[in-house]
Amino acid sequence: MENTYKLTEQGYEKLKQELETLKDVDRKQNLEALKEARAQGDLSENADYDAARDEQARIEARIKEIENILKHSEIISSSNNSKVVSIGKTVQIKFPKAMIKEYTIVGHLEANPLQGKISNESPIGKALIGRRKGSIVTYKAETGTEITVEITDIK
Repeated sequence: MENTYKLTEQGYEKLKQELETLKDVDRKQNLEALKEARAQGDLSENADYDAARDEQARIEARIKEIENILKHSEIISSSNNSKVVSIGKTVQIKFPKAMIKEYTIVGHLEANPLQGKISNESPIGKALIGRRKGSIVTYKAETGTEITVEITDIK
């Protein structure tokens, strides 16, 4: 069974831009580096050539990876009228000791907790999906600690 990658529209566009850059800029720069390294002569002990070949492999692998993700992705559109937590929604949560944080629920490929983007597959993400404003949610963090939070807003 193929994996389906859940992406927000921004995440999908970001991957498309990265793919274009890899194909149009990075690939061309790498071909130039390979050409210059070949011109130096003996390839068996040419560190520049080895580095350029490694970079070429990295670029081609990333291109294949992104093309696969885009081919098997599902764009999640957050319906603004829904009052239920889902992928693409921004959720305001009140933690113990009255600490309030805002997170956007995204697919695992876009997750970046430092930017306030949490995965729908993370413990807190799973616990929040399908809940409404005012819900009290208890989830088990990766540390094993149980944490109870309150959903104070959904955007």
